[in-house]
Amino acid sequence: MGLVVILALVGVAIYAMVTIPYQEAIRLWRGGEDVWYRNPKFAAPAWINLFSSKKYAESFAVMTADGSMPKEVTSNDQNTSTTDASYTFSFKADTLPQDMILYITSKYQEKQPFLSAEWHTPDGRTIRLTNMVINKKQTYRFAQDEKLKTKLKTDDVIAALFTDPGTGQIIKGDYQLKLLGTAFEPQSSIDMEFVFLGQVYGLAGTDQARRDLMLPLLWGTPVALAFGLIASLGTAVLTMVIAALGTWYGGWLDQLIQRITEINIVLPFLSILIMVGTFYSRSIWVILGATILLSIFTGSIITYRSTFMQVRESMYIEAARAYGASSPRIVFIYLIPRMIPLLIPGLVSAVPVFVFLEASLAVLGLGDPVLPTWGKIIQDASSNGALYRGYYYWILEPATLLMITGLGFAMFGFALDRVFNPKLREI
Repeated sequence: MGLVVILALVGVAIYAMVTIPYQEAIRLWRGGEDVWYRNPKFAAPAWINLFSSKKYAESFAVMTADGSMPKEVTSNDQNTSTTDASYTFSFKADTLPQDMILYITSKYQEKQPFLSAEWHTPDGRTIRLTNMVINKKQTYRFAQDEKLKTKLKTDDVIAALFTDPGTGQIIKGDYQLKLLGTAFEPQSSIDMEFVFLGQVYGLAGTDQARRDLMLPLLWGTPVALAFGLIASLGTAVLTMVIAALGTWYGGWLDQLIQRITEINIVLPFLSILIMVGTFYSRSIWVILGATILLSIFTGSIITYRSTFMQVRESMYIEAARAYGASSPRIVFIYLIPRMIPLLIPGLVSAVPVFVFLEASLAVLGLGDPVLPTWGKIIQDASSNGALYRGYYYWILEPATLLMITGLGFAMFGFALDRVFNPKLREI
């Protein structure tokens, strides 16, 4: 089961790196509303509608440029043309959308096109939204149109467009947005994009910057695995080599290693990493290097030393000395390979420790500001009061992935320990 979990995580990591290249992931993570304008803020995952008695409005976006919003252009006399676009959608939610936005782009030389917009409700009402002369790029936000507020006699435009004027109840059914544009030059054109910002979005939801949380959830997997595996492998190998050298050569080298280990054991590990991230750099590679250096001289080096002391007195070591084997050959060919059964299970079991360490630093605000990681999601959620505002998904998603990662490597490590250490096998 542990191996299945690990292979699944590796598959997700490969999928993330192939479908979203590194530079694109960084651009999306650091992008603002100009990149994520189609997404609502603080939106829960769309699948919560499957388990909730109250149905939330789902977000969507359509545009004339790709045909998702039908558009018909009619050429008239005197070099004018008419652009007729409309979009009908079924609204069955029990909650109102956050907002609706119309993005308009036009091409013209001197004479600006003209656009009018109408809103048709399921109960047969027709509401004229706006009439305006449009620029080459223009944004119309339904909820911020002061003229429309005056016409509807309310400050809550979205509620007025989706509720019965008499009862105030949400009207479910088919709504239609009709747009009619007029261009006054032969080569002029008008394109529209209608963005409906609901209460739920996608498989993972969104954060305070409208970012789709699937991005850091996917890309957090290769970052977590790379950090955990490199730190675990680097620490285990360097610790074993240093312990073997100290044990074999003895004397001042062994004493130096033991004194450094004794000092390092009492040093506050996390506090030093916090200082590195605060005063030097928050780069994940700097933190990774500092983690490996601080993890070499720990209790593991004492365990390895005690085992090497026993192996050093073995008969095959005496035989190697008799035929004239050099000290480096004895250390790397005869001593260290005997530690493989002890090394591999511990190496695998240590991976989640370093994964949690990277996430912990990110939660404390010391994670790499460039990379989208699981810890960064939790840190953003904490900064925006996710638990107090009911955005439980924001913390539960990365926390669940962290727990699954830890469980997978722990199970696999325990299984390897029983394979490589016969004393743990059941009789």
